[in-house]
Amino acid sequence: MFDKKTVIAIGCDHAGFAMKKYLVDKLSTEGYEFKDFGTFSDESVDYPDFAHEVAGAVATGTYKIGILVCGSGNGVSMTANKHRGVRCALCWNEELAGLARQHNDANIMSLPGRFISCELAEKMVKRFLDTPFEGGRHQRRVDKIDL
Repeated sequence: MFDKKTVIAIGCDHAGFAMKKYLVDKLSTEGYEFKDFGTFSDESVDYPDFAHEVAGAVATGTYKIGILVCGSGNGVSMTANKHRGVRCALCWNEELAGLARQHNDANIMSLPGRFISCELAEKMVKRFLDTPFEGGRHQRRVDKIDL
């Protein structure tokens, strides 16, 4: 569970730019803070460049939690999960966002910017941030993820 004092690392490609901007603008007014790793426009870019920045910052512990957005959510998720210690979950509804935290201790969520509404993304982010890791039997499983 993360409070509003936790700075959220966030990044996207061109397909996720509008959603990222919406999330930062909307959630900042509610007191959430962000470190925006870009991109900063809807001009075509390569999603790994931004996913590696966010995932690297989470992997080193500079930031505890991150959000990535691309067209499908898949590319940024695949890229982020190459970083040791990163558990990036592709989420497309509120229940999956909560379960990613509760059962998998996900520290980054990826969102499919072309397939969900900004309003749904906002609800999902709040669920992700508000859900604590359950631990217990799930900890044993999480401990087996990294090679």
